[in-house]
Amino acid sequence: MKPFSIQFALTVVCLSTACLLPLDSTAQFSSPLAGGIPAGIGPGIHSPNSPFAPLPERSDVLPWSVLSDVKTKAVKNLLLPVFPAPVQALNDKTQRVQGFMMPLDPGEKQKHFLLTSVPLTCSFCTPGGPESMVEVKTKSAVKYSLEPITVEGKFAVLNDDPFGLYYRITEAVSVK
Repeated sequence: MKPFSIQFALTVVCLSTACLLPLDSTAQFSSPLAGGIPAGIGPGIHSPNSPFAPLPERSDVLPWSVLSDVKTKAVKNLLLPVFPAPVQALNDKTQRVQGFMMPLDPGEKQKHFLLTSVPLTCSFCTPGGPESMVEVKTKSAVKYSLEPITVEGKFAVLNDDPFGLYYRITEAVSVK
């Protein structure tokens, strides 16, 4: 059941991100089943049309501007991420990321959720593409919050995730 939750969330990303584009945009979207939204579309870029300001950069957390610096390439019917060297260097290292919690399951406490670069505006929508979120799996449950949270754990850069995710943190702990 959990993989369905992630797939559903990422499908909603593909449908909801169109709301973040300027009205005169001519961007073409790929099918959610074909790999997701092209990188560079969504709040990871923090366009002037976004209703949210980016989180202030902190020296103790990985900035979203680094995570959103990703391109895509078409391979068969998929759009796969192409990560620059600084992003690839983050793989398999302990990282801290600050963001907004998007629960994947009901409940006050969460062990598996998405961390997003901007807050949710709708409980059925995510605020951007895969470059603006990180899948988080924690050691112990974290209480849901509308405020930004910071997590630290083993960071993975995902080259061909079946659900279209670009990043994952495992063995995460909440950091104050």
